[in-house]
Amino acid sequence: MNSDLYDHPVLYDALLPVGAHLPYYEELARQASGDILELACGTGQFTVPLAGAGLRIAGLDLSEPMLSTARERAAIAKVSVEYLLGDMRNFGLGRQFALIFIARNSLLHLHSTVDILATFAMVRRHLMPGGIFAFDIFNPNVRLLARPSGQRFPVFQVETESFGRLSVEETTDYDPATQVGCGRWYVSAPGNPDAWVLPLQLRNIFPQRKILSRRRSIPPAACRYASVRQQPERLRRAWITATARCLES
Repeated sequence: MNSDLYDHPVLYDALLPVGAHLPYYEELARQASGDILELACGTGQFTVPLAGAGLRIAGLDLSEPMLSTARERAAIAKVSVEYLLGDMRNFGLGRQFALIFIARNSLLHLHSTVDILATFAMVRRHLMPGGIFAFDIFNPNVRLLARPSGQRFPVFQVETESFGRLSVEETTDYDPATQVGCGRWYVSAPGNPDAWVLPLQLRNIFPQRKILSRRRSIPPAACRYASVRQQPERLRRAWITATARCLES
């Protein structure tokens, strides 16, 4: 079945549990003094645990099916989270936050530098003085990007409560001019090969690119520091985290 992964929130959660990313954002949340905003919040895998820790948090996402699942998750956990339908490139909430973050490669759904910088401008507008902005993305693997176009390769297998054991294969078609990889995930369930065929289009941002530096992402006047570091990722790639703190005005 050809479809979009974000139209299948239960499948999304089964394939992509938060894993090691949650403690990273929990640590940042403890450093923040005020409300928190997650952009591209998805099914609430981060917002609900953070709200459960007593933090005031809101989530914004472009997908209503994902937000619907997030609201259900918050209700089951009996926590209060404000969920908002919107585009992280252009939104106005009328208030500022102590921490704004974009987790687990969600930034890479923005394929152009113009869109990425538009998102960073929205972050700057909504970040209070002394606030923290953070995101994480995967570190591009040149060997994987060079694979033959259209050829399927195994990615991972995972045991799930809802679907049994799922196997994922992918194809990759990388455009070096735009740095966008256009591929598909072929997800097979027991007795149902290729049960889901899911398009996957992500920008690749190399750590050497200036887009990750404060000079290009957030204007120097708005940023006290920026850091980029690699940490182990449980699947097959390292991931890059970046943080910036807004200057006191």
